[in-house]
Amino acid sequence: MFQDSSIRKSLDEYIKRRILEIPIEIKQTFPNIRQIWKCNDELDFLYGYYVGRIEEGALHYLLKATRASAGGYVDTFEIRGIIETRKMELHDAIKSVIN
Repeated sequence: MFQDSSIRKSLDEYIKRRILEIPIEIKQTFPNIRQIWKCNDELDFLYGYYVGRIEEGALHYLLKATRASAGGYVDTFEIRGIIETRKMELHDAIKSVIN
């Protein structure tokens, strides 16, 4: 899918920026996560939430950057794979807020 290395690099930079924004976003959006969502494991909940949010944002970013239609050209599994390469960064960003 990402035959153009500049698109891949641009997408990777977008994902890095989103991960850096997460601590601020968590403080503003989820101040009392345990009480509101009644979840026992905040890290897992927030990790899943932000993987989905970043994946959705990356898809929009890619479609805009490549001016492609949603049909066939953009592989969401590949986007998820790129996000998963930054798994530890994402975990660390979330942990920095909830601990």
